[in-house]
Amino acid sequence: MNSLNWFVRAASAGLVVISLVACDTSTDSTAYSRQSVDAEKPVDAAVDYVTDVPMLREPMLAAAFWQQRLQSDEVRLDAAGIRDLNSISLARDPNLHNLDEFPSHLSREQVLTLIDGISRSASSPRYFSDGREVSAEDYAALEASVHRSSVEDSVAVQWGVVVERASMRSYPTDVRVLKSVEDRDLDRFQETGVFPGQRLAILHESADGEWWFAVNYHYAAWLPKRAVAIGERAQINQWFNRSPRLTVTGAQVRTNFNPDDPRTSQVVLDMGVSLPVLSAAEVGHRINGQNPHASHIVSLPVRTESGALEFEPTLIGRAQDVTLGHLEYRPSLVLQQAFKFLGERYGWGHDYNGRDCTGFVGEVYKSFGILMPRNSGQQGNSEFAPTKRFAADDHVARREALAELSVGDLIYIPGHVMMYLGDVEGEPYVIHDVTGLSYYTEEAAAAAEEASFYRGTLSGVSITPLTPLHLSREKSFVEAIYAIKSII
Repeated sequence: MNSLNWFVRAASAGLVVISLVACDTSTDSTAYSRQSVDAEKPVDAAVDYVTDVPMLREPMLAAAFWQQRLQSDEVRLDAAGIRDLNSISLARDPNLHNLDEFPSHLSREQVLTLIDGISRSASSPRYFSDGREVSAEDYAALEASVHRSSVEDSVAVQWGVVVERASMRSYPTDVRVLKSVEDRDLDRFQETGVFPGQRLAILHESADGEWWFAVNYHYAAWLPKRAVAIGERAQINQWFNRSPRLTVTGAQVRTNFNPDDPRTSQVVLDMGVSLPVLSAAEVGHRINGQNPHASHIVSLPVRTESGALEFEPTLIGRAQDVTLGHLEYRPSLVLQQAFKFLGERYGWGHDYNGRDCTGFVGEVYKSFGILMPRNSGQQGNSEFAPTKRFAADDHVARREALAELSVGDLIYIPGHVMMYLGDVEGEPYVIHDVTGLSYYTEEAAAAAEEASFYRGTLSGVSITPLTPLHLSREKSFVEAIYAIKSII
């Protein structure tokens, strides 16, 4: 079928109604080559699958559907190639910070430049959750909490490690600030998330002594002290570079329960977190009251009451979704990893214990060891991977580029990134962490002689076709594409 001539059943409700069909939901990385997925085989007890996402059939919600369509599943980059890619990115990209080469001291001007880049009042009105507008007095109090006057002429960098998932914020506060009272999901002070094991260069302290201003590999912002343990740089780097390492390949896993030390008990570890592996020969056959033979033993960073860094042997059950080293970077595994987030609630800046569009693609690629800038604009405008760029009127070039996409390619429109899955009957499909859903129901409204513009909600990791979607009535997603990246 022509990708632009799709129809919506139940037009008056703006819904697509499709019968439920059997599909293979295996996440085995070789499942697509061993088993076929019959996308049209009905089950005995058929249940209608109802969605307002155009051109979507239920089998498309399984990774195996897309894996079995792959023409090739060759390794794209080996471990050495990924190290080279990261080295080039860290050296060239101003949005990435090479903490191995981070200076031991920064000038007052350098620190204030970093702070000013994140802690600044908005140019348009902002509101608290109760609907009250953020006033000049409120901003003055926030500015006072930043405590710029205490930044010394020469700042000695402290070093730390993240010990629990936490938020990096525009200001040293947990108070939510919104662009509009109706849009409660987007806290405009929320910048990104940090995760256990990430190194931090710590530059400044808030006025109340409860927050650090710190730099990780791709961001600089405020985070609560409770999430950070302070240590010596050499000690941290030795731990960070130790191998072998265990990488989290599930959306989230937890360490085993520890009744004696809550610092290591059921700690949440998100996809891409990497920790050094220990052996029973080093730490014995009783870890936190449990025999480690059926678990992985990792060296977990923890925080003492005084805020100092320690490393504790901690167990992660072998049934958890983890792997030694990183995953092999091949298309079938990119699909496997992306689908582990399917249906997760959208979380702006890693809010809601989730992630946003760039957090989603960033975590997927971290499971292969690939690093990238944090925000979509930083990614799309950077040179961290081979990139095709398009001017506003490059409509032919866009269409040609869409016909040449490879699985896992990243498609950038203003403020958003999508990951290419494959095509069905000429229509490209994407997986993305997205809030809204807008498109024209042309055929459904043909009798009215006017196309109906549908506005819905996704607010999660979703599968959609690409060409029907619109940013606005006037502009489609395809027309808004300004860059496509192939990470090879």
